[in-house]
This record gives sequence, structure tokens and C-alpha cells, in this order.
Amino acid sequence: MSEEQNTFDPGLLDYLGQYITKHKKAVIERVLAKRTRHFTVVLEDIFKPHNASAVIRTCDCFGLQDIHVIEKTDQYKVNPFVTRGASQWVDLHKYYQVGGNSVDACFYSLRKKGYKIYGTSPSADSISLYDLRPDHKLALVFGNEHEGISEEVKSKSDGLVHVPMQGFTDSFNISVAASIFLFDLVRKAEKLDIENFHLSDPEKNELRMKWYRAIVKNSDIHEKVYRKNFENKI
Repeated sequence: MSEEQNTFDPGLLDYLGQYITKHKKAVIERVLAKRTRHFTVVLEDIFKPHNASAVIRTCDCFGLQDIHVIEKTDQYKVNPFVTRGASQWVDLHKYYQVGGNSVDACFYSLRKKGYKIYGTSPSADSISLYDLRPDHKLALVFGNEHEGISEEVKSKSDGLVHVPMQGFTDSFNISVAASIFLFDLVRKAEKLDIENFHLSDPEKNELRMKWYRAIVKNSDIHEKVYRKNFENKI
């Protein structure tokens, strides 16, 4: 995206807004009011794309804006039939380092933004989800369907966390696990009334512009018309 497209322009927003119904605008405002970057999800080398796509849909449902994908042997592609359009409303960050380390690149970026990183694992030294407090920014790492998170992620995370289970099976499907974690954390966070839990006004403006562009058909053409009309008025 160009620097011009990254700049919030209230005039352009109003211009594109005339092509969006009042109902859809109301839905956008309702979603923006609950959007958060306090929690984020990291997917490590997911083998089955439809599972990762299901997690994206889950994240959107719980109000998360960012999903991070660590690519090692498998490169992820969105499955639109599984996300049911959710992928256009969230920000997907991919880390694929040719000859480098994708885990380090992802974790460096997250810690720079103030996240504590927890790998999801049934290991004996992991804490229960019930004991994980959401009073700081949290990034949850989910591993692939066969082996879970890697030993590298375990060693480089700030901690490990698991969902207490009562049966013989020791793991959930990745999208089910993500749903359980996020439901519990969002519920606890709502009770704590955490400062800056939701997006700032500039962040909301940026997303509002992005979503308007996504909704309006041929928005790039409309934008060119708007800018041409604006230049003619100067």
C-alpha cells in the first residue's frame, strides 16, 4: 500500500461512504468499538490451510485485529470458503525467512509491540488457562496439527499455557483451542476494564478507511475521481 493510501483522508472517507448503506456503516462502527490488539494469535507452520483459516474466522469473531503466521516448511494461503470473508477484516502478518529464522523475526516484532508470548502446550510445566491473567498484552502461539508448537517456540516463549482437559485426548483441534482461549481471555479482560484495551482513534480511522475501500466496488476508480475533483478545486 502506498504512503498516500496509508494517510487518513476524512474527505475521501465521506466520498466513499456515500456508496455504503447506513446499516453497513453501523455494523462497521459496532465492530470498531470492540476491536483490539491487546490479544493476538500466532500460528506456527500450520499444515492444513483450512485449519488456519478457521482460526482467522475465530479471531475476527472475538474482535482481534492481528494474526501472525510463522512459515517454515509450509506457506499459508487463505481459504475463503472457511474464513467466510473474515480475512478481509483482519490484518495477517507472515514471517518467512529464507536462510533466516522465522520464529525470531516474529517474536522480535511482537516483543517490540509489548507482547508477552505464551506457547500453547500440554507440557507439565505449562500453566492453566484459568491462571493466565490478561492484564498485559498477550500473544498466543498455536502449533501445527501433528506436533503442536516446536521446541524452539517453547524455549523462546515467555511461558506455556494449556486448557485443562478431563478425557483421554490431550489436545483440541486448533480452531477449537483458539476459540476456548480467546473466549476465556476476552471474558476476563472485560471484567478488568483494561486501559487502552481497544483500538485508538487513529487506528480506528485507518481501519475504517481500509474497510470502506474493501466494501466499495471499484474503490480505486472512485478514489481517482475524488482526487481529481479535489485537485480541480485547488
